[in-house]
Amino acid sequence: MGRPRNFEADTVVERAMETFWTNGYANTSPAQLAEATGLGKGSLYNAFGSKRELFDRALEHYDRQGGELITAVLSQPGSTRDRLRAWLRFVVDTDLAQAHRRGCLVANTALELAGHDAVAARAVDASQQRMISALTARIDQGRRDGDVRNEIDARGYAEFVQNTVVGLRITAKTADAATLYRIIDTALNTL
Repeated sequence: MGRPRNFEADTVVERAMETFWTNGYANTSPAQLAEATGLGKGSLYNAFGSKRELFDRALEHYDRQGGELITAVLSQPGSTRDRLRAWLRFVVDTDLAQAHRRGCLVANTALELAGHDAVAARAVDASQQRMISALTARIDQGRRDGDVRNEIDARGYAEFVQNTVVGLRITAKTADAATLYRIIDTALNTL
């Protein structure tokens, strides 16, 4: 009979997510994961199978958090332009507030793994599609409310905004707030 688990799986996944987000998949060692989670390597692998399985769960956790955040920001009162600006600024401000600017775990995964790893590519695409769907819904709402022109292609504009988010997350690794805010303003001028 095995020993009972005396840890919270969600907490372990959250800590692993932070470690992968900071170091990347390849540069995160089992020892770093053990240290970050407080579990021994054996316990980690007994509970989660492998480093890759733990990474996949961490990426899912990150994606779920992102979905909750974008929904919360976009659903607040205000015009579509105001809500999109609030989302883009939230993303930028969150990145700038970090001692180590890590960007986006999904974008980082796309850069590191998606070009040669079909499972990672599907996870990245699924995450991107969820964000695009949330943005599309808000832009469609803006069209119904009259604060977005009817000729705007909601899905196409949502894809543009999501691409802007990814670019901002990468640029935020080195740029200052003023530069990033100018990019946001320029992107939203077309709405």
